[in-house]
Amino acid sequence: MSGLGSTSVIFDLDGTLVDSEPNYYEAGRQVLAEHGVPDFTWPDHERYVGISTLETVTLWKREYGLRASVDELLAAKNRRYLELARSSTRAYPEMRKFVELLATEGVPLAVASGSSPTAIEAILSGTGLDAHLHTVVSADEVEHGKPAPDVFLEAARRLGAAPADCVVVEDAAPGAAAAHAAGMRCIAVPYVAGQADAPEFAAAGLLLRGGQEEFTARTAYDWLRRTR
Repeated sequence: MSGLGSTSVIFDLDGTLVDSEPNYYEAGRQVLAEHGVPDFTWPDHERYVGISTLETVTLWKREYGLRASVDELLAAKNRRYLELARSSTRAYPEMRKFVELLATEGVPLAVASGSSPTAIEAILSGTGLDAHLHTVVSADEVEHGKPAPDVFLEAARRLGAAPADCVVVEDAAPGAAAAHAAGMRCIAVPYVAGQADAPEFAAAGLLLRGGQEEFTARTAYDWLRRTR
């Protein structure tokens, strides 16, 4: 057992471990431009942060009146995103330190993400985080994506951990809601600063309002030690 007792830590991927949102935005911008929506902006993109790619393109089809099928849009966005993800995804330095610190202590770790299994694998291998993060759950593998708790509960099951012993690290309101619904504590590191006051973050055990600029591996680790 680690120095943190029976604690297990489950990480969201996009916007939490890695700064992948610019790649998601660019992939989405390109796909929408091809389907007759030429003016998709970053603020437009921010409305979809934290939900799965499938849910995103389903909303696009309705909101923009796209003729292409959801399956076609999903395949196009995933293809574009993978091209970008393989070549240019950056892991947040303090998050990398946090993963390494927990791994050194023998804390069971997992990733639970709304991305596809292929995208998760590409990012983890491309950043080298796959050296420590072996247990991975995609929303594609469970019935409901965030804010439903399914991905986090499945991660806990694969780790052999009780939900109450799990701590989720999340950047988005739907993920914080999913952690709460799963009966897990949450370290919240809001990706969109303006969302720090979202009600979903209110239940977080540790809320770092300044996002990644405020997050440090030591702060998070010390909080885990105090609350285990």
